Amino acid sequence: MVTGDLRTKVDKIWEIFWSGGITNPLTVIEQFTYLLFMKGLDDKQTDLEQNAEILGIEPEKIFNEDQQGLRWKNFKQLPADAMYEVVVKQVFPFIKNMDSNKKSAFAQYMNDAIFMIPTSQMLEKIVTNIDSLPLDDRDANGDLYEYLLSKVATAGTNGQFRTPRHIIKMMVELMQPTPTDIIIDPAAGSAGFLVAAGEYLQENNEDLFSVKELKEHYNRTMFYGNDMDRTMLRIGAMNMMLHGVEKPNIEYRDSLAEVNKDKEQYTLVLANPPFKGSLDYEGVSNELLKITKTKKTELLFLSLFIRILKKGGRCASIVPDGVLFGSSTAHKSIRKEIVENQHLHGVISMPSGVFKPYAGVSTAILLFTKTGAGGTDKVWFYDMKADGFSLDDKRQPIEESDIKDIIERFHHREDEKDRKRTEQSFLVDKAEIAKNDYDLSINSYKEIEYEKIEYETPKVIIDKIRKLEQQILDSLSDIERMV
Repeated sequence: MVTGDLRTKVDKIWEIFWSGGITNPLTVIEQFTYLLFMKGLDDKQTDLEQNAEILGIEPEKIFNEDQQGLRWKNFKQLPADAMYEVVVKQVFPFIKNMDSNKKSAFAQYMNDAIFMIPTSQMLEKIVTNIDSLPLDDRDANGDLYEYLLSKVATAGTNGQFRTPRHIIKMMVELMQPTPTDIIIDPAAGSAGFLVAAGEYLQENNEDLFSVKELKEHYNRTMFYGNDMDRTMLRIGAMNMMLHGVEKPNIEYRDSLAEVNKDKEQYTLVLANPPFKGSLDYEGVSNELLKITKTKKTELLFLSLFIRILKKGGRCASIVPDGVLFGSSTAHKSIRKEIVENQHLHGVISMPSGVFKPYAGVSTAILLFTKTGAGGTDKVWFYDMKADGFSLDDKRQPIEESDIKDIIERFHHREDEKDRKRTEQSFLVDKAEIAKNDYDLSINSYKEIEYEKIEYETPKVIIDKIRKLEQQILDSLSDIERMV
């Protein structure tokens, strides 16, 4: 999460956009992202050159000899008017056309990209301020994106809640992606889940880029994301490329519509799909309606996950609380499908402040594997009480956090069998869940221990009050004699 100096500097750049007449938050993020992308390309070229020098080989080239003037480190030193001329007429067209594969997500969604910073003075101020941002590590880049997205005033109005980065990282660590996984987020937005999965893979697999097949898979066939907002698609594609994925498969697609024919294609779903939406049956894939006939997007997305996963594929998805205990036929049907026909591993109940300041909605994380043949025996429940940030609108960092404990306990569920239901996590037999209409709300199984407190009798309390009143009257008499 962005705090302190970085936050102050980003706010200052945001103010420059606003005072320069660019007031639509998504437009600010988009233009901000273009400049970050230009800087990121130059930083990446510098890394390639340094590594090549160490190895004594020729560096890969993003900028050829004739394009050195397009590098951030060079154009940032130009006078304002000259810099504007170079960025508008050369650098921006360069990033729009840098992908020769016109079918790629990046080339497709950069086609209609427009550079909107209106004056050379404004561009110079923004470039100078971006240049001073401390963005040396991947976490800082990711946190910056999250902070920028948090400024989108319309977030939450369509049931779209930006997922906090630490929650994304927790979900990725729960799923532990492998170098051969095929990963999708069917409502990708800025591609936060895909970026975090890529970071996890880079940190935990030393041979990821030394084995040709794995490197090729990582760069071209591992990551998939769908969304219906072209601005977010551009931001998502650039986000992926800045994080080292050469050809992310980010597509404009309504994941729930008939046009989406994906079936048994992926091995891992990571998602926080939009919820609170209601669709017409005509706009929804018939295959999804066969699993659960409903208009509710949160239930349809769960049906979609089951359809698009290969057997053995895993899913970690955020769902609104209502999915866990809703009493409609559709709610019960999708829960039964996951419990009886797939392998439900766990349900993590999250505190309602996790998505503040956007909304105080209560949510949970469902963790399951598609088997098509059941496998659920015991379901692990965890009552998350703290995520490392205050649960009010300010979301200030605090010491208390259950995230490390959640990851530890989930990966050692065999040690959970003796835990009592008064503890923060425990296991529940499938038979009990089935008997309870497949209710997956932790409150349906949690037991509360009441501590017996002995109070004094009313007579004793009244005597104490009388003594106190007498002391007050005596003190007043003493004061009266003194005046």
